[in-house]
Amino acid sequence: MTHESLLNRDWAHIVRRLGGAAALERSARETGAFVQARVIKSAVDLLRLIFAYCLGDQGLRLTTAWATSMGLVDISAPALLYRLRQSGDWLSSLIGQLLRSAAPKASRGRLIRIIDGTSVPKAGKKAKRESNLWRVHSAFDLPGERFSYFELTDEQEGETLDRIPVVKGEIRIADRAYLQPDRIARVLEAGADVLVRGKWKGARWRDKNGQPIDFIAMLRAAKSGRIDRPIFIERKSGANLALRLVAIRKPEKAAAEARRKARRDAQREGYQVSKATLEAADWVILLTSLPPDTFSTEDVLDLYRLRWRIELGFKRLKSLIGLKGPPGFDERSARPYVLVHLLIILLLEPLVDELEDSPPARAAA
Repeated sequence: MTHESLLNRDWAHIVRRLGGAAALERSARETGAFVQARVIKSAVDLLRLIFAYCLGDQGLRLTTAWATSMGLVDISAPALLYRLRQSGDWLSSLIGQLLRSAAPKASRGRLIRIIDGTSVPKAGKKAKRESNLWRVHSAFDLPGERFSYFELTDEQEGETLDRIPVVKGEIRIADRAYLQPDRIARVLEAGADVLVRGKWKGARWRDKNGQPIDFIAMLRAAKSGRIDRPIFIERKSGANLALRLVAIRKPEKAAAEARRKARRDAQREGYQVSKATLEAADWVILLTSLPPDTFSTEDVLDLYRLRWRIELGFKRLKSLIGLKGPPGFDERSARPYVLVHLLIILLLEPLVDELEDSPPARAAA
């Protein structure tokens, strides 16, 4: 299935997946994307036109020429741009509709939700100079191998562990950027468990009596190369957060590469890397609320290894679906451009094996 086929022979499938022509007409009118059938005769035609522009590389003029040649609509480039700018709320509602229809539910097997974000740059020299970007906050669910949440913001909105609503019973996995004690506490209070990558200077470590822990000394004392013990983290508000520390020494090759990266980062940022940072680079440090009587050290390590699945999901979004920095400077047109790509990945995820240029996974014997 290609972008061309999406707009032609597979278009009827897309319309059905979005609830049909009548439902699209209704939601487009409710959100103000389609008010009157004048030049564009229906909401289905409008959506097809928006997809053609956002998923292609032809620009506004060539997209309108394509629409005329297809007998879809005879519309000017400025008129298409106006329609695109009115479509943001409609596209958001369609994304929400698809997410709700496949809403995850905790069952006998625990739902695993991987939390992360990706970004695309905003257009223009000023935006590049100021590192302006669009950030896509996401949740990726296992075993379904599907995105279950998207939220689009600019660079002012940081990545937070509790942004995405909790499904009671889920195991929420995230990288070291999400080691946020107060937000972890809120996720736990909502009925989830967490598994988060740690960093030795990323928190105020405490023992059960509230006394500071020398984290590096603790690593040095672990002659077996493994740690699995209770630990507490100081919060900005509320009692210290009780978690479980699971740490394992990396193989020498991986540890050497981590030390090289720490040195490169320090050189780039203009500071001297500390001996403690180099020592900590030898370790994978994880924090979890999962109890040791039901989740062994190996279980925790295996669970965290699943985090790469969301990276694969982002790869599909950018390389397969073609998400990149939107053209133009106006947020009213840039936002719908990004939203169309998020909508497409949700529509096509059930068909991803057909889309990707790789053989399907072999079934277990």
